[in-house]
Amino acid sequence: MMTILAFIVAIALLVVFHELGHYWVARRCGVKVLRFSFGFGKPLYTKRFANSETEWVISVIPLGGYVKMLDEREGDVAPEERQHAFNNKTVWQRMSIVVAGPLANFILAIFLYWVLFMHGVPGIKPILGEVSSASPAAYAQLQAGETITRIDGDAVPSWQELRWRLLDLGLQQKTIRVEGVSSSGITLFHELDLSAVQAKDLDDDFLDKLGLHLYQPKVLPVIGRLTEDGVAREAGLQEGDVILSADGKLLQRWDELVQSVSSHPQQTVVLEVQRGEKVFNISMQPRATQEAGKTVGKIGAGPKLNEAEWRALLNEVSYGPVDALYQSWRKTIETSVISLKMMGKMLVGQVSMKNLSGPITIADFAGQSAQMGVAAYLGFLALVSISLGVLNLLPVPLLDGGHLLYYVAEAIKGSPVSEQAWEIGQKIGIAFLGTLMFFALYNDVNRLISG
Repeated sequence: MMTILAFIVAIALLVVFHELGHYWVARRCGVKVLRFSFGFGKPLYTKRFANSETEWVISVIPLGGYVKMLDEREGDVAPEERQHAFNNKTVWQRMSIVVAGPLANFILAIFLYWVLFMHGVPGIKPILGEVSSASPAAYAQLQAGETITRIDGDAVPSWQELRWRLLDLGLQQKTIRVEGVSSSGITLFHELDLSAVQAKDLDDDFLDKLGLHLYQPKVLPVIGRLTEDGVAREAGLQEGDVILSADGKLLQRWDELVQSVSSHPQQTVVLEVQRGEKVFNISMQPRATQEAGKTVGKIGAGPKLNEAEWRALLNEVSYGPVDALYQSWRKTIETSVISLKMMGKMLVGQVSMKNLSGPITIADFAGQSAQMGVAAYLGFLALVSISLGVLNLLPVPLLDGGHLLYYVAEAIKGSPVSEQAWEIGQKIGIAFLGTLMFFALYNDVNRLISG
């Protein structure tokens, strides 16, 4: 229910804000708006306010919306109302009305980021863990335990921002200047070559390609929690038990235990356990579970964590109102540019189409972010709002960008684009968007199946 509610709220807010952009500019340009609809299909609720020419509608399919304007191309218009028809407005007015929807989404994203940056954005300190040998990070002499402070002169307050900056710069495959502070407090400077990052690496964790990993405190193989119906509890394990070995292999870290368990689904694993002063063996068969398209073993146990040590890795980034506005503007621009670059690389086959997400994945992210808190949900809304704005500006017929392209052509040639060109464009647009939706839904279903 949380996922469904969060998804509906997200779609309603983003779509309504987008269409309000069209509506507001249309009214400023003197265009008569006949209907403002949230959703498509059969109307469920209709309202016309006093002294209003517009019919406000909620329709049955809440996956979009539209603003219907008076237009001689779509029906008869009384002579006295022709001046209020969309098609009779100047090309510059029509361009303004078309671009207002995506622009409204960018404005909404800037506002949401502004609120977030003033309130404070939770993050993880950009501290490096193990640096892979013979990697670009190793050649740049980056060190484990080093805290990254700046990339090409820009401050890096969190690991999330570091990853975002490197994604943007990785698309350019350039050499960047990295500034950091060692664990002993010495300021360090590095030249990191990003040319090793190929477009195909962006499908996975490209930071691993660079040899960069987030620092994480050592987690010992000590049981911290057990699920009620898990294999571990049924076999007799208790919270606080120390796992000394698995199938005779000594364990020093929790992830070594995870590896031993996950690699033996439905196979007997013998654990050597220390409980107080007693040491004994427990045998169990990890349950087979599908994870990322693979069958792995699970026993239903979690580690005992040093909460103070993990909390020390967290930080919160916040700014004053003016700085927050600048940061929200910069974040919106950077996100838009990266989105366009990724779309371009998808079209030429350099980046896999599996990066596309459809309504099922978006709904899942909406639910997850809502459960994480208001800040995470607002960040999700801002990101999707930018994506909606960028998508609608693509020069594809049926989208706002396609209409804008026609009007630009009209402004250049001095006359409207022919009806035949509009019809051909409509067919191309339907084919493109249909293909896009097919891949997005295919990816959604594939993610559900593979977990």
